[in-house]
Amino acid sequence: LSERSEQAVSEDQLTHQLELELLGFGVLQRYLDDPDIEEIWINRPGEIIYFSSQGKQVVSLELTDSTIQNLVRRLLRHSRRKLDRLTPYVDADLPDGSRLHVVIPDITRQHWAVNIRKFSHARLTLADLVSRGSLTQHQADNLSSHVKTGKSILVSGATQAGKTTMLTALLGELTPEDRVVSCEDTFEISLDHSDWIAMQTRPASPEGDFEISLRELVKQALRMRPS
Repeated sequence: LSERSEQAVSEDQLTHQLELELLGFGVLQRYLDDPDIEEIWINRPGEIIYFSSQGKQVVSLELTDSTIQNLVRRLLRHSRRKLDRLTPYVDADLPDGSRLHVVIPDITRQHWAVNIRKFSHARLTLADLVSRGSLTQHQADNLSSHVKTGKSILVSGATQAGKTTMLTALLGELTPEDRVVSCEDTFEISLDHSDWIAMQTRPASPEGDFEISLRELVKQALRMRPS
């Protein structure tokens, strides 16, 4: 009975691993599924690094160069973006809205460098930012007033400073009558708005697809009656 039980467990584990390889993202899947993890990155074979509420963590695991490359190709399947010697870096979105960035040799010295910024489903409002101490009530009232009167607002800051969070909170001050057209390198903005068109850039491809830049997207957006 014990032997059969162990065999059943090993078969279940094998089936689960096979499902991850065929339908998921292999060894990365458990880290992608963990809501506490904000960002995952790979510098070299044999380890991944991630950042969570516990800070930066380094995990050793079976991860070869070929495994990393196969994982990246699967991650890119959703966006249909290319990565090769002619285009040795890429920004792409994943099915859940997370952002993938990859750079390969000979831009990097030796190994493929992979970053995955996890998509946050939380849509914080200006009131939320006040309650968390990120803004004063006076600042929130000023920002809300500027949004509603159509002022131009520049959101700037370092990586992980909360730019997208702030922008999402500002967009939350719009009324249903406002029309929103967003232009991004990769889709990151999360917005619950009935009149919203989201656009992202497209790099040139060896197959002949020409580049569509942010400048071009802004030109297109101005023809779409944005508020």
